[in-house]
Order: sequence, then C-alpha cells, then structure tokens
Amino acid sequence: MEQELFYAMALTRLTNFNFQQALELYRAVGSAQGIYEHRNEIGDVVEACSPRLREALKDWGEAMKRVEFELKFMQEHQIRALTPLDDDYPQRLCECADAPLVVYYRGNADLNQSKIVNVVGTRQCTQYGKDLIRRFMSDLRQMCPQVLVVSGLAYGVDICAHKEALACGFETVAVLAHGLDQIYPYRHRETAVKMLGHGGLLTEFMSQTNADKQNFVRRNRIVAGMSDACIVVESAAKGGGLITADIAQSYDRAVFAFPGAVGMTYSEGCNHLIRDNGAGLITCAEDFVKAMGWQDKMLRQQAHAEGIERNLFVDLSPEESSIVSLLQQTNDLQLNILSVKTGIPIGQLTALLFQLEMKGVVKPLAGGMYHLMM
Repeated sequence: MEQELFYAMALTRLTNFNFQQALELYRAVGSAQGIYEHRNEIGDVVEACSPRLREALKDWGEAMKRVEFELKFMQEHQIRALTPLDDDYPQRLCECADAPLVVYYRGNADLNQSKIVNVVGTRQCTQYGKDLIRRFMSDLRQMCPQVLVVSGLAYGVDICAHKEALACGFETVAVLAHGLDQIYPYRHRETAVKMLGHGGLLTEFMSQTNADKQNFVRRNRIVAGMSDACIVVESAAKGGGLITADIAQSYDRAVFAFPGAVGMTYSEGCNHLIRDNGAGLITCAEDFVKAMGWQDKMLRQQAHAEGIERNLFVDLSPEESSIVSLLQQTNDLQLNILSVKTGIPIGQLTALLFQLEMKGVVKPLAGGMYHLMM
C-alpha cells in the first residue's frame, strides 16, 4: 500500500491536474504502480491515453523526487495521504468522474460519515446570512446530532459555517485550495486549528502549492462530491457558491438554497437557483431534514436500537391495520382522505392515528398529512 501511494502521488504530478484523464487511466490499469510498470507502452494498455500524457509518463524521475520530499513533510506534520483504495478516502468522491487520485488530510473526523452536508455562499455574508447559518446549525444539531459539515474556510459564509458548526458540537472539515503548509486566509488560522481536533483540513494539493485562482474551482468539486447535499446560504448572481451548487447537481447531489429579499444583491443567486429549479427552497433545518429523509432514517435507527421492528408489529387492531395498509399503497395522505378511503369516521380515525403515532408507526406532517414510518 505504501508503494501504491508513492506512485499515485507521483502520477498526480505527471498528469498535471487533468483529473478525468488521470482517473480514467488509473481505473483502466487498476493501480498507479501498474501505470508506472507499463509507462513505456501505456498507449497499448490504454488506447485513449493522449500522446502528451504518454510522453509525460515515460519519465517519473522529477515527480518521484517531489514525492519523497512530500512524504517527509507529511510525516513531520501528521498528514495522511489517501487514495481511492484506502477505506478512509472519501468514498462518495469515487462516484465522480474527476475525483482526485490523492487527497491529503489532517484531522480526526470520519470522511465517510452517514450524513455529510456542505454549506457555501458569498464571501460578503450579511447579518441575514449569519443568522440563517446560526439557526440552521443549532436546529440541525437537535434533529441530527451526527452530521459532518464541509466548507472551504473562505471569508463570509464558509468561515461562518465552520464556526457555527464547532459551536454546536458538529465536526467540520475545510477543503483547501492550497497545500497544508499554509492557511489561507491567515485570519482563519485559529478556527482551522480548532478544526483539527473536531474535524479536519483536506486538500488534493501538495505543500508549497499556493491558493491560485484556478485552485478554488478545483477545490469546489471536492466540496460538492464528498457531500450528500449542498446548501447555498447567500450568493450574488455569480459566485463560487453557485459553481459548487452546479457541480453538486452534475454529481446528482441534493442542492438547496435559502431565499432572500427580491432585489438584494446577495440573495439574487439563491433566488435564481430556486426560480430555475436548480435548488430546493428551504427556510430552516426542518425543511432540509425532511427533504433529505434523514428524520425517518433517524427514527428507524432509534427504533432498531430499542429492539423495535416496525414491520412486525403484532398489536395492531383491524382498524389500525387498514390505515397502515392504505398508507403502504399511497403514503402521505390527509386525514379526510384517510377517513373516506378507510370508512372510519374522523373522530375515531384521529384517535387511531394518535395510537399509531405513539407506537412509532406513523407521524403527522404539516397540512393534516400522515406519513407511514415503516
């Protein structure tokens, strides 16, 4: 595994951040070491390999020297390098066509937690945006205690998301647009240090890589790809948050946005996303949790932990069974429709639904709807 990591790190240097071609090559051969071993006839192994890359892969000397330097730096600073072959590599990224071959990580958070959300937006976060983030994190913590919060450590929405996540007891990871030998912006160093004990810092860039403009766009695809959902808090008509949302959509990730006042500069991007069906509208953490289906999953897990198997209730009355049977066919029905279809009067039906709610079989929703939890 150590040799494979060595060759994977070298390969990232040789492919010059051509992510998709590097990953295609890696997957076709099966390992970075295999690419090295077939470096002189790589065109015969992978016909799609470009002439330029074929030539670059013939000489690994300088790349290997750079990797040796980086490995020493990693050892001195408790940094781990992860490839898709490692269990700790963010496995959601493996679904992405342009996933990084190697990521460098310093921290203690599990990058494969069951729930991961990224929070992004403008660097000019207003008080409205800050209040949204604060309330969202606090409420989300109450509903879903185990969520990894991801952002980019930038000014505005990013740093606010990291700080509020820490304040609420969430682990939070920053994906950086540079190497782990620096923190940009430097003003956020104190927060970054706190995150090492309650999350971490992640990047695909080796040390001595500066925070150049193009690296931020590259960074955004990792933010999007390693998460289940992307939440845009505030954004102007154009901005990095919208780029991340667009990438998240291309990866089939859920995208949500908070609406803002019409005409406000840093609400335009979110409002346009919602208008164009590029994001689901949310106003609070409850909206988000319901849209993701995380509340149902939590309740099922809780029931399982308590030894309750929802599909095997033996104490349902005939009337309760008829309600459950109907909801199994067409879930989320209003009280009056349930009454018509089951033939049970409203008064009696309300009492039965309350009993089913106490047993953990159904839950009431807004608008007089009832949802089956089984």
